[in-house]
Amino acid sequence: MIRLTDINRVFQVGDQQVHALRDINLTIDNGEYLSIMGPSGSGKSSLLNILGLLDNPSSGEYELEGEVVTHLSDEQQAVIRSTQIGFVFQFFHLLPRLSAEENIALPMMLAGIAAAERRKRTRKILDTLGLTDRAKHKPEQLSGGQRQRVAIGRATIMQPRVILADEPTGNLDRHSGHDVINILENLNQQGMALIIVTHDPELGERAHRKIRFVDGAITVDTGSN
Repeated sequence: MIRLTDINRVFQVGDQQVHALRDINLTIDNGEYLSIMGPSGSGKSSLLNILGLLDNPSSGEYELEGEVVTHLSDEQQAVIRSTQIGFVFQFFHLLPRLSAEENIALPMMLAGIAAAERRKRTRKILDTLGLTDRAKHKPEQLSGGQRQRVAIGRATIMQPRVILADEPTGNLDRHSGHDVINILENLNQQGMALIIVTHDPELGERAHRKIRFVDGAITVDTGSN
């Protein structure tokens, strides 16, 4: 499903070049569950940004579902992001003026899906996430765990092929974090690939495949042949 070939990402900082990613070769199959770990500044977020088409590599090729997406236009990449990739962030990034159900439905609205279908899908996912009684609540009226569940609903309402989760439990207490991970793992069991960037070794160990970054390079990949 995902194939990265000789991916490099170089940033110019003043008169110096910083190599955030060095010759990354990585294949991720449909439905995989993997964690990406490593110290701060090791390249984890740079990799996640490229996988999510939020950034382009300096060199190399990114293939998603059989299509080379590296050199697509911004508009073409935006379509792929909205239909094939779901994002779950540490800080939720919900729109404060929208209710829980409106935040979840937003990607469908942007995609032009009819109102009746939006309501049907949103009701179903609110029920699945245990948020039916919080549907009309704004983010400020929700707990951290509830906000993250809303964010997961928004990330998966378009039924993407892959979920990219960046420190998804980083702002949650232990109980809420456990609930969120169970939800993400259940989505993975339904066939969505789940890629989690984390500093939490306990969370990282839950993944079926573990990747470790140091200085922009993969040093451990338990799924490599």
